Amino acid sequence: MSSIMISIKRFLKNKNTVTILAILASLAILYWAYYYRIQKATEPVNVPYATRAIAPRTKITSDMVSIKKVPGGIVGKNVLLGTADIVGKYVLNTAVIPEGSLFYSEMVVDWDNLPSSLFEDIPNGNTVVLLSVTTESTYGNSMYPGNYIDLYYVNPNGIVNGKQALMLGKFIQSIKILAVVDSAGNSVFETIDSPRTPAYIMFSVPEDIHLLLRKVQFSGGSLFPVPRNAEYSKNPEKTSIVSNEIKMQIERNTLSEDQMYGPTIIGGNN
Repeated sequence: MSSIMISIKRFLKNKNTVTILAILASLAILYWAYYYRIQKATEPVNVPYATRAIAPRTKITSDMVSIKKVPGGIVGKNVLLGTADIVGKYVLNTAVIPEGSLFYSEMVVDWDNLPSSLFEDIPNGNTVVLLSVTTESTYGNSMYPGNYIDLYYVNPNGIVNGKQALMLGKFIQSIKILAVVDSAGNSVFETIDSPRTPAYIMFSVPEDIHLLLRKVQFSGGSLFPVPRNAEYSKNPEKTSIVSNEIKMQIERNTLSEDQMYGPTIIGGNN
């Protein structure tokens, strides 16, 4: 017995043996961690989902919610897992929950936490703007409150390198949509069954950008919105001017600020 113990001790004290055992242990740990992650990502999880499209400021009732199984890997921390956290709550006034969508914590609020006005969360110093749009310029009415868009400027009689030419390009980036309304000022998405025709997109921007947008109506140019992907809205950048050339074009062809009081509607896409 003692000879066996001596052999085992010699075996364990061998550097090559220790190295091999360490490698095998590391491989076992890596395999277990990988297997655990795969199991967690693919294991089905019961989650509530919307059985119909739900408009902003709508109280969520039990017939609007059902349960389905989805892979656990797609369920983020902001996904609501219990119907008790959903039924009886309200859809945020800047959100639309599409049919088949999961419910996210940032879209579902108590009545007491539901903003009574679109203007409540506008930063100090920002000004609300209405941009004229059509069904076509909103990509088939697919721009929703809470989405972030870019504004492009176009002027067929612009000045490029000192010569008259078509000026077209991205002007302002990362603008959050507050609302999409029809010509009477009603939210386009309040009635899901018969959506209204969009006439204006409402958003807010810092005052210096607001003045530039109002000057567009004097510059001979126009603006049109361009949507981006979901990641663009999840990780928005600061609203900012991205083309100084377009800015200078507008400044050259507009009146001074003390002459610029007029309608708050900008654009010209209708």
